[in-house]
Order: sequence, then structure tokens, then C-alpha cells
Amino acid sequence: MIDPYASQRAMRQLRSAAMQRSVIAVLDIGTYKIAALVLKLDPEQAGARHPGIGNMAGQAGFRVIGAGTTRSRGVRFGEVSAMAETEGAIRTALQAAQKMAQMRVDHVVVSLSGGNLRSYGLAGEVEVEGDTVAENDIARVMAAAEMPDFGTGREVLHAQPINFALDHRTGLSDPRGQTGQRLACDMHLVTVDTSLIHNICNCVKRCDVELSGIMSSAYAAGMSALVEDEQELGAACVDLGAGTSSVSVFMKKHMIYADTVRMGGAHVTSDIAKGLRIDHGMAERIKTVHGGVQATSMDDREMIALSGDSGDWDKDRRTVSRAELIGIMRPRIEEILEDVRARLESAGFNHLPSQQVVLTGGGAQVPGIDGLAGRIFGQQVRLGRPVRVRGLPQAASGPAFAGTVGLSLLATHPQDEWWDFDLPVESYPARSLKRAVKWFRDNW
Repeated sequence: MIDPYASQRAMRQLRSAAMQRSVIAVLDIGTYKIAALVLKLDPEQAGARHPGIGNMAGQAGFRVIGAGTTRSRGVRFGEVSAMAETEGAIRTALQAAQKMAQMRVDHVVVSLSGGNLRSYGLAGEVEVEGDTVAENDIARVMAAAEMPDFGTGREVLHAQPINFALDHRTGLSDPRGQTGQRLACDMHLVTVDTSLIHNICNCVKRCDVELSGIMSSAYAAGMSALVEDEQELGAACVDLGAGTSSVSVFMKKHMIYADTVRMGGAHVTSDIAKGLRIDHGMAERIKTVHGGVQATSMDDREMIALSGDSGDWDKDRRTVSRAELIGIMRPRIEEILEDVRARLESAGFNHLPSQQVVLTGGGAQVPGIDGLAGRIFGQQVRLGRPVRVRGLPQAASGPAFAGTVGLSLLATHPQDEWWDFDLPVESYPARSLKRAVKWFRDNW
């Protein structure tokens, strides 16, 4: 039988080779911007891997030596719509980052926000072969997991062990070396459209770099914006991008649910452009400078000058009140947040002991959005900024770069995936479907 995850294993080997050279690039492909960072690893950290399953060694061990961003082109809803334009934008961002770093980079890890993410919870159970749990037992219990029937045209993006149980004890993060008879494992599987993976691969390879990993931006944003206690006790990260809004739920320092809503800041900009009859560039600017979601009595008196070049003086020299702008923005932002709430409810988020919600991404910078989100979710909501990373430019340290910074953490210290273990090929799982996240209600 052919190893179905040979490409994922090959990318991990390329990433390991880049670690040995101490330099790797990350590329965050979004609908509004494409951001590239060049990372330099500390010599003692290069290629280092924490022996524990799922652990992220040190969370750092690198510094940013090059950064480049450019306006995204040829990307809609986080998916490639025009290959040549996307390739050009990727090349521009990578060249800018390499020029700043003053070195060439051969390996790049990419994050993507489209592709209709779907989450599945898997469970497997086996008898331990010896007296103590060995690496082979971990591989066998993963292979025993019941694989969901996610249909054709889909590909596994993440497949991570998130909880082990040994006999009567559950909540184990790494059972290796422990004595027991019966080993069980809970896994989280994320699938994505195969076409998106292939398009991203083709774009990156045309830019003369090796693709060394693909991650979900929902996963990356959560790793960056959630503090350690939130990742441990349970929290949701909502990454409000331009084309899509990514949702990820973390528990016990693992992502246990991921999804995307195909709406974001670009839809708010489009509503402003249509409502005020102005071009998209002007709509984006006044959204950024004057936007908000909470109108006050003062906003009726705050006037915003609109300009244009249609040739019609009255149309090109108008003013609107800030209250009018807020009246256009608020319904769309409410719709996005209500869609996110529906996804979280379907995932069983209200069963978690802690129900913290963290907003990040460019859309989270709209004034007053945390208060509006708090009323919609009925939970505590805070705005999340990416963790501080050495060498990161000040311009790239805001919420809009949470996914990029998280991708840097995952590229240098990835959590264990299914394909990091030597699974017995003849027993690759292929059985019935299990509803996503049902298992964590029972286990935690």
C-alpha cells in the first residue's frame, strides 16, 4: 500500500534540512496582504525537537532577520483565483524579505486561510505490546483511529494526537515509558480542498523555493494570539481577515476545532463602497481611519469628506457623518460574528470549562468590536496581539500579523503530526465518520 502522507513526510524532511542550515522563510497568503518573514535560528536550537509529544520547544529560539509585505493579488476568500498575479505577489514579498535579510532562502512554510476547513474528532484504542508504552504503540494507536469519510477532493492538512488514555488514566500528553495494558488516543483531523493545496504548491514552486510545510492560518493565529493559560483551559481564537474569518478552539495546548467563515473585512469595505457610492480604495481608507461599530451622539456631528475623480463636482465633493458610516459597517460585522458564534455552538464550545474568546486579525482593529462581540458571544472577549518575537519590525507586530507570527512559531517548533510517526502502512485507518469535537465533551 502506498503511504498516503508521503508528501507531508517529504515536507517535514525539507523543513528539517532548513533547520540544519538555521534559516527558513514563512509566507502568510491572505486576501488583503501577503507577508513573508525570514527566520534565523539560534545554532543550539537549529533542528532541535522536544522529546515530548505535542510540545513546542521553547516557543522561540529564532529571530526575524527579514520581512516583506505586499498587497495580495489574485486571491479571493483566501483561495487562488489568478495564478500569475498570486505568483507575482508572492515573489515580491519573498524578494523584499530576502533583500532585508541579505541572504537567499530556499525553504518556505506557508499558511492558508481558505479551502473550506473541516474538523473531525478521531479515536483509536490498542493493546500495549510490551510492559511499557513504546514509540511503536503510539504509531499503532494512531493507525487504529477511525478515519472519517471526508469525500473526494479533500486532503488532510493537520492530524494531531491531542490526548492519550492508558488503562483508567486519561489526560496524558505523552504516555511513552509508562506501564499499562490498554492505550487509547484522541486525535484532531483538519481537511482542506485539494485544489487549494495544489494551487499554492504551484505558485510557491514557480518562485524558486521549496515548499517545506503547509499550515492553517486559524491554527497559526491561535498559537500566536492566545496566552498559555487560554490554550490550556480552553479558548477560541477568531482571526478576522479580509476574505475569510478563521475560527480555532484550543484546549490542553492543542487545537481541537477549526473552521472558516467566508466573510471578512473586504465585505465591510465593499458595503461601504456601495452604500456611499465611492471606489474601494477610498472605502478602505475611511474604514481604517474613521470606522467603528458603536455610534454616539457625537458621531452625527463628525463629518467625513469624500473625494473622487468622476468629474461630477457634487458627487466628488461630498461629506457623510461618522454615524452613517457606522450604520453601514455594523450590520455586516454583526453578521460575521453571528456566523462565528454559530460555528462555535455547533462545535460544542459551550461545554469547555473556560469560554474565553480572543479576536485578532486586521478586522479586530475596528474600534468597539470587542464590546459588540462580547454581547453577541455572551462571553468574555479580548483583543489579541501576536506574541513578541525578536527582530520583528514594529509595523508587523499588530493583530493583522498574528497569523504570520504564529506561523513562525510553528515552522520552527511544530507540534507533532500523524506523519511524524512511523505508522504501519497496512493499517492506515479507513473506517466510519465521527462527529467533530464530540469526544472532548466526554474526556474533559
